[in-house]
Order: sequence, then C-alpha cells, then structure tokens
Amino acid sequence: MKSYLEFESDIKVLEEQLDKLKDPFNNEGLAEVNTEKIYQIQNELDQKLKEVYSNLSRWQRTLLARHEERPRAKFFINNLFSNFINLSGDRQFADDKAVLVGFGVFEDQSVLVIGQEKGDDLDSRIERNFGMMRPEGYRKCIRLMQLADKFNIPIISFIDTPGAYPGIGAEERGQAEAIARSIECSMSLKVPNIAIIIGEGGSGGAIALASSNKIIMFENAIYSVISPEGCASILWRDPKKTLEAADAMKLSAQDLLDQKIIDEIIKEPLGGAHRDKNALLNEIKKSIRKNLKELSELSREDILDHRKQKFLFIGRKKGLIKDINSKDKMTIEENIFSNIKQKINKNKIVIPIAVALAVLISLILLYL
Repeated sequence: MKSYLEFESDIKVLEEQLDKLKDPFNNEGLAEVNTEKIYQIQNELDQKLKEVYSNLSRWQRTLLARHEERPRAKFFINNLFSNFINLSGDRQFADDKAVLVGFGVFEDQSVLVIGQEKGDDLDSRIERNFGMMRPEGYRKCIRLMQLADKFNIPIISFIDTPGAYPGIGAEERGQAEAIARSIECSMSLKVPNIAIIIGEGGSGGAIALASSNKIIMFENAIYSVISPEGCASILWRDPKKTLEAADAMKLSAQDLLDQKIIDEIIKEPLGGAHRDKNALLNEIKKSIRKNLKELSELSREDILDHRKQKFLFIGRKKGLIKDINSKDKMTIEENIFSNIKQKINKNKIVIPIAVALAVLISLILLYL
C-alpha cells in the first residue's frame, strides 16, 4: 500500500482512480478497460505532479526526506557496489546496527563504503535504531576510515539520520567525544572522501561523517544543525512553528548549494526518490565517477588541503591558503584592501595623517 504525504491528497485521488481503471477484474466481475479514460487521468496525474513538486516549501521537502518508502543506504550499497563486505564492531564495546561499513568495489576500484541505515519496516527500524548512531558506531567508522587512509582507498558515505542517538547510555559512553573524533578523523584523511546526503542530514550525527572533500545532496534531502521541530521548540517554545523554522534554517539542497556548503545536487524523479528508486542509480554513478576522477588527480597532501580549504571558506568572502612560511599552517587569502589594513595596523601614525589629509581636501573643495 502506497504512503502519501499531507500535500499529496489530490495525487492520491488520481492514482486510486487510475489503479481501478487499470484493473479489469473487480469485485463486480470482468470489466472492459477504458483506455481513453486511463490516458486522460494519467495526463491529469502528470500535470498535478509537476504542479505540486515544482513549488515545494522547505517543510514539504523535509517531509519528503523522511518518507518511509524513500530508498535507504542499503539499497544504494547493494546496487552500486560489488563484493561489499560489511564489517562489525568498534573493538571497544559493541557493533552499531545503525551504520553499515565495509569495503567494496566501484567500477573496478576498491572503496570504503559507509551507510547510515534507518531500516525498511518496523522490526528493522528498531534494530537499526532509526538510523541514530551510538558512540560505538562512530568509533567503528573511525577505525575503518583510518584503515582506508593507510591503504590509500577512497571513502564514500551515505548520510541519512535525524541525528546521533541522545540516550543516557550513549552519553555515558562518550557520544560527543566520538562525534568530535569522527569529524577530526574525516578532516585529517589524505584519501578522497565523498559524502552523499540521501535523506536527513541531521546535526552532528551527519556532520561526523560528512566532513568530506565533496558533499552531494539529493534534491529533496535536508541538511541542518537541528530538526525544524527542535528549532521551533527552542526559539518559539511552540512545536507548531515548524514551517517558519524550516524556512529560517534554509535546510534544502538549493539553499545549501547557494551558500557553498554543499558541492552538487542530484535531481530526483518527479514525485520524489521513492517513486522511481532505480532512476537515481545512474545519476549517482555518474556523480561518484566524476568526483572520484577529479580527486584522484590530486596528491595526498593536496586532497587534505582541498578539504581544509572547503570548510575554511564557508562563511567567508575569501578562503585560506597555505602559509608560505610554514608547511602545516593556513593563512587568510590576501587582497589589496587587507594589505592596506595591515599597513595601517602596523604603523598607527598613518591614521592621523590620513584624517588630516581628508579634512584638508574637504576644506579646499568647500572654498573652491
């Protein structure tokens, strides 16, 4: 049985009509298929889909990102990679079922694949903890990312989580520390690291694995520091303000691309990724192939610098570049204005001279 979102009521009515017309074996017995009527309703359905999905709000995209039929990480791992071997355990406490991690082959190239997995039904969702990772999950990822870095193997991550698990046990075992170390590990890698946000990219639970050279998002995925419901509860003390919160947070793929936080958007089939899961596979293959090729042309040191530059550039008009006086330090990219500012700061006497000259020029222009 298909699942529909609150803004898909008209689509639901049309699809139900279409299903009845396409089924000649009803309770009333054998009936004639009305092909003309089917063609008419199909056109209406296509038009309605275009109308609804061409102007989605940020909250509607959030609902799509959480759709229960949306393809999960396991689907992409099974269909994009061959010889995938899932590895378990963090060698400290336990295995976290909320994340799949293992080595596989992408078009004859060995890769490490990380996938946050929510599950497909109630039993698997409970087993996977709804995609919310515990500390041992992040430590498992760190262990294998370090192994991939040692053997020069690229890393591809599929991000889909509402956030890291906030339970008491997770906090007792060092949830915040595990997330911080995962970010540190991701940022220090000298192999290509690509993150693909396929659904929800929630808070530190996503950032821990998405601190990558390339961050790619599905068209209807979201990426934010907190859920719209959480934001509304904190800022307005009213969980009903989720629409306003979603708009204020600018969590959609296009918003994040405009802010240069992500690098690429993968278009979804009309109506969302769940309507045609296989249609996405070719687009993802093209994207992974292109980005791996681009990053493979860089040296290990250049890959590390590329990732640093990407994140240091966020929120700045200028990025940071290598300090010519040090191999390990980065310095702000200079321009003519910053040079003038530095000279003024070094030589304070320039300021009163400049002010005096400005006053003198003003008086001359006034009396001319």
